[in-house]
Amino acid sequence: MDSNPPHLKTNFADNDRLQMLKNAFEKKYGKSPKFYAHAPGRVNLIGEHVDYCGYSVLPMAIEQSILAAVSVNDSETIELANTNPQYKDFRVSGTEEIDIGKDNPQWHNYFLCGVKGIQENFSLPSLVGMQCVVDGTIPASSGLSSSSALVCCAGLVTMEANEKSLSKVALAEICAKCERYIGTEGGGMDQSISFLAEKGTAKLIEFNPLRATDVQLPSGAVFVISNCCVEMNKAASSHFNIRVVECRIATKMLAKLKGLEWKRLVKLAQVQTELGASLEEMLSLVEEVLHSDAYSRAEICQALGITPEQFSTDLLSSNTQHVTHFKLYQRARHVYGEASRVLCFKSVCDSQPADSIPLLGDLMKESHASCRDLYECSCPELDQLVDICLKAGAVGSRLTGAGWGGCAVSMVPSDKVESFIRTVRETFYAPEPRRAAMEKQSLFVSKPGGGATIFIEE
Repeated sequence: MDSNPPHLKTNFADNDRLQMLKNAFEKKYGKSPKFYAHAPGRVNLIGEHVDYCGYSVLPMAIEQSILAAVSVNDSETIELANTNPQYKDFRVSGTEEIDIGKDNPQWHNYFLCGVKGIQENFSLPSLVGMQCVVDGTIPASSGLSSSSALVCCAGLVTMEANEKSLSKVALAEICAKCERYIGTEGGGMDQSISFLAEKGTAKLIEFNPLRATDVQLPSGAVFVISNCCVEMNKAASSHFNIRVVECRIATKMLAKLKGLEWKRLVKLAQVQTELGASLEEMLSLVEEVLHSDAYSRAEICQALGITPEQFSTDLLSSNTQHVTHFKLYQRARHVYGEASRVLCFKSVCDSQPADSIPLLGDLMKESHASCRDLYECSCPELDQLVDICLKAGAVGSRLTGAGWGGCAVSMVPSDKVESFIRTVRETFYAPEPRRAAMEKQSLFVSKPGGGATIFIEE
């Protein structure tokens, strides 16, 4: 697992997408690319909003991906273009400090996160000149990790162009950290699966240290992704970071109430480790010591013995300074419950009992209910879509990704896939013209794909 991303010599006659990207690059820059970098998106089967709390997640890479064609020169300028005309060209000097805007971030800002991450990791005073054309097949703002795949692709491009070498694990960790330049306080799941994925298997991703374990999904069912067509940009809104902050505060409160050194603990998993408790015992603790009403700033400050200034500086992020009340009980209950569901999901996949498909479906349904009711990261359109998917024959369905829009993932018996897709198309997409127009790239079967790769033309 801790090897370098593979370099594959590829016959472009067998790959229409690579050939089309090569043609676009040659039309743009008048020469052929030196290499191509590929980073997949992902679907998280279960384990939502727990990675940044220190808990394992269970995603798989999807076939949709970010692909970049790259040439190298001595100009010390990075030129970026995109096959999608709505994303404008951009250029930046490789000799100056790269500035990444957090307010209303554009597509190139995500690419620059990866560039900056590699530059800082190797302490490079300047970067080699690059010309890049990027092509993406992951629906944007859909919860399938298009932005993180772009960061990962950029990190891989920059490493390769500057003739450096890093393992998949190191690249995943660097790209998880450098995406925070754009203001998203994620936990590392998206970057980890983008680099560590292997074709044909899902992965249990664990953190501290980062490691990935194969999870063989049961035969007899497939996973179908459906987009509710509501877009949500994590970096441009505070929804995501508010949840991160609420979990951080819940960590401090639980630790303080149990007499732990609360100031050094920042993740809910750390409280469990310090107490040597089971997840079930942590759920009982939440019920015992946290109240279900939202906590005010003043109440938290009093409980922790800190000033309002310390609260703002130490516990809030830049885009959550406006928040006045925090739902600690609900967020902690979701995290500990979801962490338990991830372990149950893997256990069922490993043991493969006769009723494994309905068991996994039940866990997915429980996960969505928790995301909807306790973490409040769903939206009416997603809830409607999940309900339609269940009625159409899915044994389990849930939101995937950050939420507040984006996609649902459904587990569907193999013999019901055609009727399932037809029903979802007719019930959810066809009645609304905007959804109907997006349906082709919004409703598809997903198989576990491979991880990030460098392609070189034969």
